[in-house]
Amino acid sequence: MEVGSAVSAVRSKRVLIGNEVRPAVVVIKDGKIHQILSGNNFSGDGGCEVLDVGDSVVMPGIVDCHVHVNEPGRTSWEGFWTATRAAAAGGVTTIVDMPLNSIPATTTLGNFHEKLREASGKCFVDTAFWGGVIPGNQLELRPMIHAGVAGFKCFLIHSGVEEFPHVTDCDLHAAMKQLQGTGSVLLVTLQSQHPVRCSYSTFLRSRPDVMETEAIRTVTELCLQYQVRCHIVHLSSAKPLKLIQRARQAGAPLTVETTHHYLSLCAENIPAGATQFKCCPPIRGSNNREQLWSALKDGQIDMVVSDHSPCTPDLKKLDSGDFTQAWGGISSLQFGLPLFWSSASKRGFQLSDVARLLSQKTAQLCSLDNQKGSLCPGYDADLVVWDPEREFEVKAGIHHKNKITPYLGFALRGAVCATILRGRLVYKDGSFSPEPLGKHLLIPQRNNQISTTI
Repeated sequence: MEVGSAVSAVRSKRVLIGNEVRPAVVVIKDGKIHQILSGNNFSGDGGCEVLDVGDSVVMPGIVDCHVHVNEPGRTSWEGFWTATRAAAAGGVTTIVDMPLNSIPATTTLGNFHEKLREASGKCFVDTAFWGGVIPGNQLELRPMIHAGVAGFKCFLIHSGVEEFPHVTDCDLHAAMKQLQGTGSVLLVTLQSQHPVRCSYSTFLRSRPDVMETEAIRTVTELCLQYQVRCHIVHLSSAKPLKLIQRARQAGAPLTVETTHHYLSLCAENIPAGATQFKCCPPIRGSNNREQLWSALKDGQIDMVVSDHSPCTPDLKKLDSGDFTQAWGGISSLQFGLPLFWSSASKRGFQLSDVARLLSQKTAQLCSLDNQKGSLCPGYDADLVVWDPEREFEVKAGIHHKNKITPYLGFALRGAVCATILRGRLVYKDGSFSPEPLGKHLLIPQRNNQISTTI
């Protein structure tokens, strides 16, 4: 079957249906899942393109709701064409683009429209968009909601780029008043920064756990006061989890994510000057990593995302190894599924957990859960076909624009074989559809629908 062609059905001995893996055929009609038939008995109508994938696993396409595409303005760092090809190669069928580090940032209705124009005709997977909260833009928030942003992101500290300034308590109150009753969600970045030198241990000490805890206390109070959905992005420390749990028990509509790098890496294994490992907040110790895994298993952490944040090679300062000057971000969009499974499978996680944490919960966060993230009739026919047993080394075939990643040379488990987007084969065995087939996803407003069940 040629890449780019329409698929009428996908047959496999291992289809993830709910929490069970069993032989089934996923029948596709008009880009939607039409029905799921148990067993392998489906011949289709004449001319039907049935993709038989043997015993490869078929599950919902991944929804990565934390991706920095950086276009327009910093397209040398990444861009919609390269980012969404990397996504397709990783079994990701939907990304949600962050409002920074593009120039202009997505902080006004006009800037959002510019972002949409830049992304047109360049996306190999479906793409939704976060807006941003910065000082003084509170009157732009509702117009952006009506235009279809998935929600908003803000920083409580310096964001790393001048065009996206951090907010004060006063700004947060103003934004919360605008978001009340809209059903939208506010994503919050927590940590602050102190000067560091070249050693990783010094960099790690510059961003202690207590900073995340103090910022979360502020967010939980606002979340309870306004009953606006809030979401903690890229949690690196397990210490604030008790505070988050208490806030939820008190009625705060609060969710939290962590990332593949906090689950896959640990500080003890990062050499001095290895700035490809720099991200903010920093990768912490192995004991903290295991606590994050336990919290994930217990449901205290809701989802896992990439926080794909690339840059050009010179900005990583690999020659000097200077953590003070190096850009803080890790590229992993293409490798999220195998990164997660390589570690999760050793800790008792099942395939149903993969779909829940990487597809279903992420789709819920950005109000796409009525069309993405599940294998159900009526949902978009977004599927990833992958082999959980196959091992490979991260080396050639990296599709991000810039190839720097801390995972270079890693042996991972779980190879993506094919990716299907709304019934079209967009990626298969290293080949992509000849043209981008992704759509822009504009989120309809959900008035007064405040979910506490993500």
